[in-house]
Amino acid sequence: MGAYAGRQSQMADPAEHAFAITPNDAADLSSWALALYVGTGGDVKMDTWGGETVTFANVPVGVLPVRARRVYAAGTTASNIVGLY
Repeated sequence: MGAYAGRQSQMADPAEHAFAITPNDAADLSSWALALYVGTGGDVKMDTWGGETVTFANVPVGVLPVRARRVYAAGTTASNIVGLY
């Protein structure tokens, strides 16, 4: 950790953790994500931390900087999704 020892994390900091996401229509993510990494582009239907349900169409490979609490199977065509927090 070096120079960062003892520093408290902030919401805008880069992710410290990552986990594979299996889209699920009935359950929230095990950890709410600060952002999603999309490994194979497509649509991503999700619930935000604020409670809105939204579909992002044609998301390219890369980081989708939206705080997610659920990623739906129905309506999501993107794959290899990783939650970052």
